[in-house]
Amino acid sequence: MADPILSVSGVTVRYGTVQALRDVSLDLTAGRILGLLGVNGSGKSSLFGAIMGTVVVDAGRVRLFGGSSAAARKRNLVTYVPQSENVDWDFPLSVREVVLMGRYGMLGFTRRPRRIDRVAVADALDRVGLAELADRQIGELSGGQRKRVFLARGIAQGAGLLLLDEPFAGVDKASERTIVDLLRALRDEGCGILVSTHDLAGVPELCDEVLLLQNRVLFRGAPHEALTPERLSLAFGAEVGNP
Repeated sequence: MADPILSVSGVTVRYGTVQALRDVSLDLTAGRILGLLGVNGSGKSSLFGAIMGTVVVDAGRVRLFGGSSAAARKRNLVTYVPQSENVDWDFPLSVREVVLMGRYGMLGFTRRPRRIDRVAVADALDRVGLAELADRQIGELSGGQRKRVFLARGIAQGAGLLLLDEPFAGVDKASERTIVDLLRALRDEGCGILVSTHDLAGVPELCDEVLLLQNRVLFRGAPHEALTPERLSLAFGAEVGNP
């Protein structure tokens, strides 16, 4: 069996007296999509932060491509699309310039894009269906288009591990369809993808495996095994049924 590109072992995270994660373990190999399901406050964003190295881990270990989070980030091996980007939407940045940010780690001292960088940006925008909006100011886009722009940034980066926190929140159906198709294509090209979502109905089509999280791992397995009324009730509450 292939070595995991992401390995989380016994991770515990606390914020003062609040325990966000307790003894969480998971692994992800290349060419797989792992869906992360849980209610708000179940620790999903804390888990993403622990993986990226932006949240202090009280116990346990995180390894990306056999090394540290910092080493993986430095080598542009991982990209993270959070629920909401910390962006001034009025700032005069074009869609193309936002996507080019995914190439900054490869631009060298001058930070001047080369032909290979411009081609990577153009290809990424084409893949997310936004090539015609490349010169548009980022704040002029819809919510779904903005999500696609930041996904394009990760594609332009060429990362082998993609972390997406609620990429379908607030997006239109066309953008949702584009994102699902794109994530499956990236999976088939060898990327490993960890994605959190509340769209239970779309999980069987998108995900190879599912992990139910409630500050600890409740269950991990195939979508049809995770999305039973009993297991969903355990993770989300008694009102949730089988999608």
